Amino acid sequence: MAGFVAGILDISSAFVLAGIKGRTPIWLLQYVASGLLGGQAFSGGFATAALGGVLHFLIALGAATVFYVATRKLRILMERPVLSGLVYGVAVHAFMSLLVLPLSAAKVRPTVSGVVTQLIVHMLLIGLPISLIVRRFSSLSLNQSP
Repeated sequence: MAGFVAGILDISSAFVLAGIKGRTPIWLLQYVASGLLGGQAFSGGFATAALGGVLHFLIALGAATVFYVATRKLRILMERPVLSGLVYGVAVHAFMSLLVLPLSAAKVRPTVSGVVTQLIVHMLLIGLPISLIVRRFSSLSLNQSP
């Protein structure tokens, strides 16, 4: 649930931000697929856009899974879900910006405003929802001892 919600929020914000720049949702999803396929993704039509959508949600699910697994060892993540979610959003942003994107085939031209915008998006629309949803639906009660 956490990965799905974070994925929906993130892709929705990405559609809006791309739309402001005159890009379509199909282009944005092809851009995601270009991380795997390179520039060929933009000539693949709906098929590469669909691949981009699948990749996007796999990444969001992976982010939620990592956070959930971390909560099994670090109880403070569930005791302070807002703070931990915001910090986790920063960590996800750093992971994507410093590891995933540089290793991908996508052409990335970061700008200061883009980095700041993405940092805010990752904090508020990825890390925070993941933390709050994991806390809400976690089978590990805060009252149980580890």
